[in-house]
Amino acid sequence: MKRVCVFAGSSSGARSQYGDAARKLGAALLARNLGLVYGGGAVGLMGLLADTVLEGGGHVIGVIPRPLVDREVAHTGLSELRVVASMHERKAQMTQLSDAFIALPGGLGTLEELFEIWTWAQLGIHRKPCGLLNAEGYYDHLLKFLDHAVAENFIEAKNRGMMTLASGGDALLDQLESYQDPEVPRWVEESET
Repeated sequence: MKRVCVFAGSSSGARSQYGDAARKLGAALLARNLGLVYGGGAVGLMGLLADTVLEGGGHVIGVIPRPLVDREVAHTGLSELRVVASMHERKAQMTQLSDAFIALPGGLGTLEELFEIWTWAQLGIHRKPCGLLNAEGYYDHLLKFLDHAVAENFIEAKNRGMMTLASGGDALLDQLESYQDPEVPRWVEESET
């Protein structure tokens, strides 16, 4: 792995521990000399993560849609800031630039990005590892729902298993680095995304 894409909230959330998790993930990326790709904002968990990596001398690429430049307060101190036209273009560039994906705690945007990238893995559009950083048990209820969806035959167990999970950045990066793709069939060709 050379670069990791991290989806994260544009809010810092209700607990200071979420910010701590973002900073620790940034430190873990630095320790492994991994670049960061993220949503390009200067606020919330995404801003904390980017600042941590930048302050440690790491390389940070932000990808942000033009309509969100002002709303998410685009980070002006990044190694690279790519302003794109749409959310779809944002996710496509983030996917091309990254070797793995992590979701920190976040809201609808974080969940939407996570589920799209996971769906792309399920469809075989990419074979890159995806992981949840479950800081303070933030994703516990989501994980229960996903297990329920498996039990109800809406998600195959092998596809559920494509999402790695850890409560800390180092442990999650270890899992992403040792990830073995389950070799799902390609349902959609890359050129169709």
